[in-house]
Amino acid sequence: MRRGIAPLALAVAVACALGACKKEEAAADAGATAVQQAPAPTPESVVSATVAAMTPDQLRSEASKAYGENRLYAPAGNNAMEYYLALRDKQPADASASSALTDLMPMTVIATEQSIAREDFAEAKRLAALIEKADAKHPALSRLKTSIASSETAVAARVANQKLSAEEEAKRQAELLKKREEDQRKQQEQQKQQAAAAAQTPAAPTAAQQQAAAAEAERQRVAAAEAERQRAAAAEAERQRAAAAAAQPAAAPARAASNELRAISNPGPRYPQAAQRAGAAGSVQVEFTVNTDGSVGNVRAVSSDGPRQFQREFEREALAAVKRWRFQPVGEATTTRRTISFQQ
Repeated sequence: MRRGIAPLALAVAVACALGACKKEEAAADAGATAVQQAPAPTPESVVSATVAAMTPDQLRSEASKAYGENRLYAPAGNNAMEYYLALRDKQPADASASSALTDLMPMTVIATEQSIAREDFAEAKRLAALIEKADAKHPALSRLKTSIASSETAVAARVANQKLSAEEEAKRQAELLKKREEDQRKQQEQQKQQAAAAAQTPAAPTAAQQQAAAAEAERQRVAAAEAERQRAAAAEAERQRAAAAAAQPAAAPARAASNELRAISNPGPRYPQAAQRAGAAGSVQVEFTVNTDGSVGNVRAVSSDGPRQFQREFEREALAAVKRWRFQPVGEATTTRRTISFQQ
């Protein structure tokens, strides 16, 4: 009897051990599957719900803070890209948000490529979703998506050949996350420094804004001094014309008739690309002198209206257009003003 029970007990023990092993393998497979099947961010979901719930004023403040602290596109849920995207969703006509996103896009593209290189596909997909939400027709988007898919397939095949355990895969993911945070911190700081050195960013806050404000103040000071000089010159010219008119009263009617300004050619201004892309409109009042041969000189901007970051471009294009104008010859040089409008 005892000899019959012993083999039976041994068989039961072996069956239990096999069952436990299968459960552990199933648990490991389930864990790996859960990691692999985590839903990838989409343009609709890439901006966190917390960010999307903020008011426009809160988004502007947080975006400025994130930019100043080099949180350009990471970490998820607390970066300048997400804040500006949410602000643009709430206020599509906000030119500062559109301009800032345009400046941030090249940095985000580079960060996506680097995430693919270090096989951090979850982060690469999140960054690609940010790019797609900012500009669904961005020229790099299709290439990045193809690179993510092909690289992810290659890594999955390699992992399958290596047969990593759930514990080893978790360790690999933790190391990947740590490397991502360190790399992104260095990348964002370096990219912001490079961008600041290459060109002044229209939406750049903190130190860049202070530099822009100082430059704008200097430009206004120089413009005011030039305006005062031209006003004095115009007043002197007017005084001389009045003296000449008083000396020859009989000739005045003929001169008035001959000084009527008749345009021969007055081409319109070129619309600044940045302003056109942002949907910005404005106008510039220009003062100029029509010389006796019909050419235009002494062209200056008297005042301008529109978003502050585009006023200088509007003025430049308005002045360039007026300098190309031509009129019929007049009896004497005549100074006048015109308003140049920029409307889409």
